Amino acid sequence: QVQLVESGGGLVQAGGSLTLSCTYSGSALRREVIGWFRQAPGKRRELVAAISDGGDTNYAESVKGRFTISRDNAKKTVNLQMNSLKPEDTAVYLCNVPFSLSNTDWVKRSWGQGTQVTVSS
Repeated sequence: QVQLVESGGGLVQAGGSLTLSCTYSGSALRREVIGWFRQAPGKRRELVAAISDGGDTNYAESVKGRFTISRDNAKKTVNLQMNSLKPEDTAVYLCNVPFSLSNTDWVKRSWGQGTQVTVSS
């Protein structure tokens, strides 16, 4: 059964950095787009960044220039490097498989627990 497990969250001061990791099982996801999403209390879940198997990316406007998504298919991981963090980046971060790089409103897998990122001011 394919699973995606998030890790790497924590508490950081504004301006700091964190790297999140999404580790997946199975080989099928090597050919899929994988995305990082986030959900803050009282807000809708939103796409943060997504990456195709070929390395094409899609970023939310709010994180462009600060966050970088990358993948290592040999290690079955998709990382999200987050720099210059802001309090408004505070959320639970989750990874999943969107339908495509441009169609991220729907995902193909069940949601996991995610990893909490808290940015203090």
